[in-house]
Amino acid sequence: MLKISDLSFVLGNKQLYDKCSLEINKGEKIALIGANGTGKSTLMKLIIGELKPDEGTITLDKGVTLGFFNQDLLSYNTNESIKNVAMKAFDYVISLENELENISNGSISIDPKELNNRITHILREIEYHDGYVKESKTEKVLESMGFKTSDLDRPLSEFSGGWRMRVMLAKLLLQKPSLLLLDEPTNHLDIESIRWLEEYLIKYKEAFIVISHDRYFLDRVTQKTIELENEKLVVYHGNYSFYEDKKASIIEENKKMFKIQQAKIEQLQDWINKNKAKASKASQAKNMEKRIEKMDKIELIKVKKPKIKFNFESKSQSGKLVVTLTDVEKSYGNNRIFDKSSGVICRNDKIAFIGANGKGKSTLLRMIYYHNQTDLNYEKLDSGKIEFGSNVVASYYAQHQLESLNLENNIVTELIETNPSKREDEIRQLCGMFLFTKDDVYKKIRVLSGGEKARVALIKMLLTGANFLLLDEPTNHLDINSVDILGQAISQYNGTCIVVSHDRHFISTVANKIWYINNHVLKEYPGTYDEFIQSGRSL
Repeated sequence: MLKISDLSFVLGNKQLYDKCSLEINKGEKIALIGANGTGKSTLMKLIIGELKPDEGTITLDKGVTLGFFNQDLLSYNTNESIKNVAMKAFDYVISLENELENISNGSISIDPKELNNRITHILREIEYHDGYVKESKTEKVLESMGFKTSDLDRPLSEFSGGWRMRVMLAKLLLQKPSLLLLDEPTNHLDIESIRWLEEYLIKYKEAFIVISHDRYFLDRVTQKTIELENEKLVVYHGNYSFYEDKKASIIEENKKMFKIQQAKIEQLQDWINKNKAKASKASQAKNMEKRIEKMDKIELIKVKKPKIKFNFESKSQSGKLVVTLTDVEKSYGNNRIFDKSSGVICRNDKIAFIGANGKGKSTLLRMIYYHNQTDLNYEKLDSGKIEFGSNVVASYYAQHQLESLNLENNIVTELIETNPSKREDEIRQLCGMFLFTKDDVYKKIRVLSGGEKARVALIKMLLTGANFLLLDEPTNHLDINSVDILGQAISQYNGTCIVVSHDRHFISTVANKIWYINNHVLKEYPGTYDEFIQSGRSL
């Protein structure tokens, strides 16, 4: 249904693809993976025609329809209800219904010989495209994504960016394109919505390509993995776990065969060196040299799997009690968020705060961090108390901090402004740990990818030397490898951490306690995420 032939493309001064070829067949469920900056999102933009190849072709079979979902949809806004926005997926059906009505009232004149055929065709098309259940189906999909029935008639403009993304995803899924392109669809979705999306895609009969840093998600919904590496598209016929195992075995076999061949060459070369000066062996030595030259040399596979080598280190140790919450209450108008909630964060706790969007997770993090601020722009308690223990130095990371980066600064300047006491060579060394090498450190913030901006924001947090980290969705925009390294770093961190995340692999790696909200009350489970799930507790 889609064929890529000899694709080459350069973005800026970076070669992303070099004569890549690929075929996508009907109904295939594909994961597109690769490190940040390798060109995953760019490939999707090339497929939909937003960008043009420098060389090669991308062709679609006749009748193939494309649906593209990415974070740029956040910019769409309207005062129409979210139900009406999602129902735009049925514009074709609605046009057919209008035509049928016009035929019925005589507004359209059709040859009587063709009338029955046309009406039959319209009715079949309406049924095929779910026209008779379009309203109930739209409501079901929206409610499955966390919207209440009472939300469906509210204007899209009243919702936050994350909720607007859900509406746009719902619209796209209802369109049922023959090839669905999903760029990080689980960003901004809570765990329950991710599970719903998994079930939807498992049953989805059409083809899709998905970019995601959520390995649990990829393992459940995909059956084929395409890796972007070394400017090539490499296909693995299995899900993400299959890809990891297969690639590891290929690399190991490659190393083994390389060593065997090198040992053989060394053995031959040693014999040549010892005998080429002997008249009786000179001819044989020359033949051996030719044999070595004609060998099909095995090359070591270049593994471009960068690792962020860093640790969050606190400059000082906090007291045993880091944060105490007592009878915390918070509402927005009639929307009750917390009702007399209490909790304690102790030194070295690694807490994963989980649950549905809109329940107050980010609100609580902001209230904790800004609890002693007087600025009216900060979150305020309605009642109750939040207290820091002794010697607590807090640092807060949230997605909006990416927007607060100075787009005209280069990376070095942005970081020096964060901590002027650091020398440029120290900043450059730290940047190297976060995969910004050589002249990369002088890139303007505005040209960085979402994942690169996230890494800059994480470096800024590291420069604070805090002993208490508050992390709100830190894995958004990071590739799978970067998420793994971040998880390892937080696990080894010698301070205290509370993290809001919907990445199940990440929180199962870092958390020794789980916070969740039940009936507006903060609850704690004293164990790992996997143990929490096995306990059967409800969010």
